[in-house]
Amino acid sequence: MATAKARHILVDTEQECEDLKGQIDGGADFVDVAKEHSKCPSGKTGGDLGEFSPGQMVKEFDEVVFSGDVGKVLGPVKTDFGFHLIEITSRTE
Repeated sequence: MATAKARHILVDTEQECEDLKGQIDGGADFVDVAKEHSKCPSGKTGGDLGEFSPGQMVKEFDEVVFSGDVGKVLGPVKTDFGFHLIEITSRTE
């Protein structure tokens, strides 16, 4: 079964998500941005979600994690929780 490791940043608005993505694309460290801005408890650990399999996260999140490019910052991804930036750190098929 496929597994993935990812980290994310959760914020309330799409605009905030875009702004943070711009900072990361401009050289800011994903972990530091997550610690400062993420509304998810995982933000304290740089947004690290550990390893998980398909179906363990909400559908919109799963679709990105199990199809997106590893190592790139993806998003904004809208879920019922808010807007996410997602960085897939590894994935197995």
